Amino acid sequence: MIKFSMRGIEFRCSLLALSGYLLLFGLLCGLGVWQLGRGEQKSVLLAQQQDAVNAEALDLTPQTGIDKDVLRYRPVLVTGHYDINHQVLIDNQTLNGKPGYLVLTPFLPDSGQPGILVNRGWIPLGASREVLPDIGISTVTQQVRGRINRFPEPGLKLKGAEIPGETWPVRVQVIDGQLLADRLGYALADYQIELDSAQPDGYQRQWKIAVAIPPEKHRAYAVQWFGLALTLTALFIWISSRKIHRG
Repeated sequence: MIKFSMRGIEFRCSLLALSGYLLLFGLLCGLGVWQLGRGEQKSVLLAQQQDAVNAEALDLTPQTGIDKDVLRYRPVLVTGHYDINHQVLIDNQTLNGKPGYLVLTPFLPDSGQPGILVNRGWIPLGASREVLPDIGISTVTQQVRGRINRFPEPGLKLKGAEIPGETWPVRVQVIDGQLLADRLGYALADYQIELDSAQPDGYQRQWKIAVAIPPEKHRAYAVQWFGLALTLTALFIWISSRKIHRG
């Protein structure tokens, strides 16, 4: 038992209670510090990604080393032509509450590099799911500008969602680059190019920097953890102390 008095207040608690308080206090403060750290990491990451968005467009050549994570959101230029006979529709995509598809078209660089899926944007679902939208496009040699990104990722991945249908354009819910490459008969890059909004041959494009939890929310969580630590301290002191009545 730990016991002492100060200014007419007696403080008394067991060693077990004190140990429990210190353990919980340390845990809550640790969680707060961790959330602050995560917020700082997110701030740095977002700054790096914004720098990538604003960077000069990079020419994709056989000598260009592409790491989709390092160069994520970096503007790029590539010359070649679209493979219009083998297009991909990512199903169950919504924009402003309306159902539709993301249209991805293989682009074959003149340099002989692996094909690249160009995300041409969102197109609404037609009157019937049985009738696919017209997504025709020119096959002339052209220069495409866009930004590098990972393939779209669904919130919930169902079994078989990545398996393409038998006829082109294929509908999938998840992009599996290797499965599509096997169907296409040629290699595919492990990233997509999101077509620049100023480029022709695209649909509705609202490209954003993806962030699951923004830095501000991490900081708000940190404040909550520190607040709980202070509340715990106040409660512990209140329970463990009492006034000394002098006769």
